[in-house]
Amino acid sequence: MNTKKIYYTTAAVIFSVIAIVHLARTLDGWEAVIDGWPVPMWVSWAAVVIAGYLAIRGFQLGAHHSKK
Repeated sequence: MNTKKIYYTTAAVIFSVIAIVHLARTLDGWEAVIDGWPVPMWVSWAAVVIAGYLAIRGFQLGAHHSKK
């Protein structure tokens, strides 16, 4: 198996998990506190969009490199 395909797919899976956890946080209303600072929900919405985009691109690049 191509090492680039493995890299892109692994990164895509990690970003997918991050996006899913942030989406669950926003939908279920979980609180997040970092060093006493309550993290606003908009941070998780931004993380869903960014991590979701990176996951999609990772899967696309992994599929592209599997053809070579």
